[in-house]
Amino acid sequence: MKIWNNSLTNQVYSLGIVAALAISTLSSAPLFADGGGDCHFHGNKPAVEETVLNCAEKHKTRLIQKGTIESTWTTIKHESIQQVEAKSGKKEWKVIFKDAFAKDKAKETLYMFFSLPGNFLATNYTGN
Repeated sequence: MKIWNNSLTNQVYSLGIVAALAISTLSSAPLFADGGGDCHFHGNKPAVEETVLNCAEKHKTRLIQKGTIESTWTTIKHESIQQVEAKSGKKEWKVIFKDAFAKDKAKETLYMFFSLPGNFLATNYTGN
C-alpha cells in the first residue's frame, strides 16, 4: 500500500520552490531598485528632471488625498522645474504648478521642493 502519491508530492515540492523564489525575489527587489522606486533616494547623485517631476505628481496626489491641498490641483500639470539654491546654500529642485482659476489668489501657485537626489522636502504657496 502506497502512503504518498508521487504526483502530489512533486506538486507540493514544486510549489515550495516557486514560493521560495517569489519570496527571495520580492525581498531583494529594493536592493536592485533604480534609485528608489517610491521617490526615496540615497546618495548625492542629482536626479534627472523626469524623476523629480514624477515624484512631484505622486506627492501632489498624496497631498490632495490628505486634504492638504484642494482637489482642483488634480489636473494641473507643472509649469516649470528648476534647480535653486536653498537658504542652507545647498542646491535643490523647485517644481512650480499654477492654477489660473484658483479662487484664492494667494494659493494660485503651488511650489514643491525636492533635494537634489529627488527626496521630497516641502510644499508651500510662497516659494520660499
